[in-house]
Amino acid sequence: MNTLASRGQLRASFIRWALFTVPLIVLLGFLAGTLGSAQTPWFAALEKPSIFPEPKWFGIVWTILYVMIGLAVAIVASAWGARGRKVALWVFALHFLLNLAWSPTFFGAQQITAALVILVLIDLTLLAVIALFWKVRRPAALLLLPYLAWVLFATVLNYEFLRLNPDADSGAQGDGAVERVRI
Repeated sequence: MNTLASRGQLRASFIRWALFTVPLIVLLGFLAGTLGSAQTPWFAALEKPSIFPEPKWFGIVWTILYVMIGLAVAIVASAWGARGRKVALWVFALHFLLNLAWSPTFFGAQQITAALVILVLIDLTLLAVIALFWKVRRPAALLLLPYLAWVLFATVLNYEFLRLNPDADSGAQGDGAVERVRI
């Protein structure tokens, strides 16, 4: 016998990992989202970019993406013995911590500039994760491509919020409202 595990064993390993990673990633994403909400006077007062989608889409898209991310992580995690598996998972963990930090930074701390810096780091670490996942299991890397497209869009959107609201950082002072005066 020249294989370490049968197809059935590999499938079972993937399913076990997926039953752990998918709910965990969805839950962590949801919890991070609750640490900062768009339902604040500060956010309501911000000038919105023309590319800003209806708010309902964010929950729908993020839920789908978190499921896909969880499946990608499960594919890599179940690749026992694959070269680069551990490094790929550690880089993903760092990347995901950055992902979880964005909402509390943008909405909670009301720091548009810091949130943009975090998004650029998210973009860069996600590219590294995709490259590392590609070396371990290509389907896992492919599952992350829609997520890459979304975070690149989010980076542009965050930049547009900053461009349109250059003085909105630290809006948590006072009641959180932003006053705009145009001359």
